[in-house]
Amino acid sequence: MSDTADAVWQTIADAPRTTLGELFANDPDRLALLSHRLPIAGTDILFDFSKTHLDAGLIANFERLAQAMHLADMRDEFLAGAKINNSEDRAAEHTAERGLGAADSVEQAARLHERMAALVDAIDQGVFGEIRHVLHIGIGGSALGPKLIIDALCRDSDRYDVAVVANVDGEALSEAVDGFDPAKTLVAIASKTFTTTETLMNAESAIDWLRGGGVEDPYGQLVALTAAPDKAAEFGIDETRILPFSETVGGRYSVWSSIGFPVAMALGNEGFSEFRAGALAMDKHFATAPLASNMPVLAAFADLYYAQVRASQTRAVFAYDERLRLLPDYLQQLEMESNGKGVRRDGSPLGRASAPITWGGVGTDAQHAVFQLLYQGTHLVPVEFIASRLSVHEFDEAHHRALLTNCFAQGAALMQGKTSDDPQRSYPGDRPSMTILLDNVDPASLGALIAFYEHRTFANAMLLGINPFDQFGVELGKEIAKSMGNRQSGDFDPSTAALIEAAGL
Repeated sequence: MSDTADAVWQTIADAPRTTLGELFANDPDRLALLSHRLPIAGTDILFDFSKTHLDAGLIANFERLAQAMHLADMRDEFLAGAKINNSEDRAAEHTAERGLGAADSVEQAARLHERMAALVDAIDQGVFGEIRHVLHIGIGGSALGPKLIIDALCRDSDRYDVAVVANVDGEALSEAVDGFDPAKTLVAIASKTFTTTETLMNAESAIDWLRGGGVEDPYGQLVALTAAPDKAAEFGIDETRILPFSETVGGRYSVWSSIGFPVAMALGNEGFSEFRAGALAMDKHFATAPLASNMPVLAAFADLYYAQVRASQTRAVFAYDERLRLLPDYLQQLEMESNGKGVRRDGSPLGRASAPITWGGVGTDAQHAVFQLLYQGTHLVPVEFIASRLSVHEFDEAHHRALLTNCFAQGAALMQGKTSDDPQRSYPGDRPSMTILLDNVDPASLGALIAFYEHRTFANAMLLGINPFDQFGVELGKEIAKSMGNRQSGDFDPSTAALIEAAGL
């Protein structure tokens, strides 16, 4: 990091620590500065960052930091398809899957989407016979994204029953196929390299399940979603049922590609297109909006302020909508795998805190479980609330009103606090939160929301000098697990050797 950036960081650290109450009292234009409504593909999303400790002075200093760290230039290179992933010498082109990027990459992505849409149409028309169920097998980004979107958007879909399985634990696979008829089940195997151990083990077991259920040609009911189509063909999957995507699309950013096949099956091709259109609208906002009113960048400014200056080790995300209950799980991988790094892009030590630990849950459940710590605990935890203005369930609208009032009350109470002569009943207040309010949980809104978090993660990384597109940290455990069956227990530390012996491995 340059001396200029270090100097800016020092200025940010030395800024007065004005309370949230004082910030509102001192600035009648605070909402105009920190609360923004974005039109997104026929809908609106409200981003309210006014209950953070950002103010005009801090934002100006973070803009100076962004200039020192070349954030705008790095963003432009990223969106143009440059080799921004320097450790693996390749681009990161998930935005091309939505329509923004290098022209040839956008064109290639469009062709592959047409191929996937044609396969979905063929299945809809009965070319594969009577298909009623889809079993999607993947892990990490190949599973978390599809699982989130299907759970959020397809609860009332009458198209196909879709189950996503990731865990190598056979109980997970057993639960996923419960109630499925093997003769009417399509199995989608999602693996970028088509070498992922857990995914291939689950795939082999799924093939055995199909065969055991009377399917004479189980390979005829397989679809591959991969950046290594030759490997999928070697596995035995017919070329016409292999849906490729570019190797420049990282796993945790891949739901926009053919990894989104189960989403298209559950939602329909039109819904999947609307999902990508919402993300494209956010891409364009990120690409063109000034930094001080750029939602992913402004959120990153707040993230960095709390992690770097206020030493917040965690960030909590609470979805006040049951349809978004899997969002915290999705964000854990997106943010912690991307920015959980100890070195900069050039390999030098980071020298400061990296990504905070992302955790969260669903309101109002979480209010009666973890909010005690948020209100009165000793940890400063920035909190994020996500809600929808509209609901779609058939019950009394009072349910949704209660949900929203609870959501908004938590942010107000965290900021306001309450004094009492009884210290047990005293709330310190001045605890920060953000609120994101969707019009509804629909394909376009969810696409835009996920793209917002992707770009926020990127902005955080660039401001720290991190490469968010590699994940070498997950490899060591995989390597040891693969080799464990061929080693003697003496090759490990005494604890691990004892565990191997105790488990009878």
